[in-house]
Amino acid sequence: MRITRIIPALLAALLAVLTLSSAATAAEDRAPAKVSGPQPIIGGQLAQEGPWAARLFSNGRQTCSATIIAPEWILTARHCVSGGGLSFRIGSLDQTSGGTMANGTQVHTHSSDLALVRLDRSVEATYAQLGDPGSVQNGQNVQVYGWGATSRCSPEINCQSQYLKYANVTVTGGCTDAYGGQAICARRGDGITAGGDSGGPMMANGVQVGVASTSDRQTTTAYTNVTAYRSWIQSIAGV
Repeated sequence: MRITRIIPALLAALLAVLTLSSAATAAEDRAPAKVSGPQPIIGGQLAQEGPWAARLFSNGRQTCSATIIAPEWILTARHCVSGGGLSFRIGSLDQTSGGTMANGTQVHTHSSDLALVRLDRSVEATYAQLGDPGSVQNGQNVQVYGWGATSRCSPEINCQSQYLKYANVTVTGGCTDAYGGQAICARRGDGITAGGDSGGPMMANGVQVGVASTSDRQTTTAYTNVTAYRSWIQSIAGV
C-alpha cells in the first residue's frame, strides 16, 4: 500500500520538474540575443521625411546609417567605416531605391566614435544642420533615425527596415561612446536604436546633436556628442 502511494507522488514530482524545465527553456528562447557591431529602430515609427539621411553600405552590404552634412561630406560613426568599400544612398526614405548613390573616396576618423567620409561627387540635398553646445538639454525629448533592426533578431542584418524609421527618446545626461568619447545618453521612449542604426543622427529641434554609437536594445542608447566635436568637423568638412 505504501509503494502504490509513493509511485504517484514520484510521478507528480517528476512531471513538475519537467514542466519547470520546459518553461525555463522557453524563457531562454525568448531572451534577446547578445549582439555586437553596427547599431536599428526597435519600435518607433516610419519617418515621413529625412532628406539629410544617408544609408551606408560597406562592400555592397547594408551596415549603418549616416547623414549628409555638405555637398561632398557624410557624417557617421567611426565603427561603421572600418570595412571599407563605402557607398551611400542619399535623399531617399527607401534604402533600396531612389535618391542618389555616391561612393566614399576619403575617410577621416576621430578618436571618438565619429567619422567623416568624402564623396566621389557633389550631391545636391538638404544637408543636416549641426548643433552647437547648448542645443540639447537633459530631460529633452529628441528624435533618433535609422534603417536598423526592427526587432531583437540575430543576426540583426536579417531584420533591418527597408524604410527610414525614427523614435522619440529622452536625454538623460552625458556618457561615453564606444571609444570613450563624449556622448549623449538617452532613455527609450516609443522605440530604441539597434543594429544598423549606428552612425545615424540624433536630432534636437531640427538640428543634429549626436551620432549613434551604442545601444543595449532595451532601455539606453548612447550618441557621440556632435556639439562637442564641431571644431574637428569644421576643420575637415567646412561646416
